[in-house]
Amino acid sequence: MTAYLQVADGVATLRLDRPPMNALDIALQDRLGELAAECARRDDIRAVVLWGGERLFAAGADVKEMRHMSHAEMVVRVRDLHAAYTAVARIPKPVVAAITGYALGGGCELALCADHRIAADDARLGQPEILLGLIPGAGGTQRLARLIGPARAKDLIFTGRHITSDEALAIGLVDRVVPADEVHAQAHAWAARLAKGPALALRAAKEAVDIGLEAELDTGLALERSLFAGLFATEDRERGMRSFIEKGPGRAEFL
Repeated sequence: MTAYLQVADGVATLRLDRPPMNALDIALQDRLGELAAECARRDDIRAVVLWGGERLFAAGADVKEMRHMSHAEMVVRVRDLHAAYTAVARIPKPVVAAITGYALGGGCELALCADHRIAADDARLGQPEILLGLIPGAGGTQRLARLIGPARAKDLIFTGRHITSDEALAIGLVDRVVPADEVHAQAHAWAARLAKGPALALRAAKEAVDIGLEAELDTGLALERSLFAGLFATEDRERGMRSFIEKGPGRAEFL
């Protein structure tokens, strides 16, 4: 097994499990896409934790496997690779990456697919593909630049250097740095809190931000108007407003 789901109390942990380094070979890439689709589909899953284990997140692609692929083979394969990572990025629920050890190359790109990133204080991140004569191929040139800006993204991509979690925090690549033995617990707590929230509103918020960033401002605002108005047809909106009026803010309980 290369990856699997563990689900409890509305939170799914999508666990990478390909020892010793969680190298992202074709089988694991495809499995990620399958599990992402399952997370999107299942009503009992309301938030997701991406987790590579206590030792490391994912050290990158399986270079031994890639080395023997021809240009023609990679033209076909990279479409499936993008599809798998896009499936993770488009899970219509809050997703947090719990980063321990190394998150390099495809591992860093997988973390970029999450909505929130919590890293161990001894974690190392980077996009070292340039050292192989390549560029990031699982969305790194696009998602990294959108997250931390083009100049900082180019620095990491051009040099292929690894950065510490503290530097990653400073440039906005991760959102929180915690002791290594607390990474999964804190990521799970983040997901568990949101798993109790209004699922349709969270879905709409994620869609508005993610799709809006890819569009012109007027288009993004039109999307926001449509999603905002649409939530007035939901039970969650009724529960939230009724609770606000009767009990004050922040006390609503959502289904």
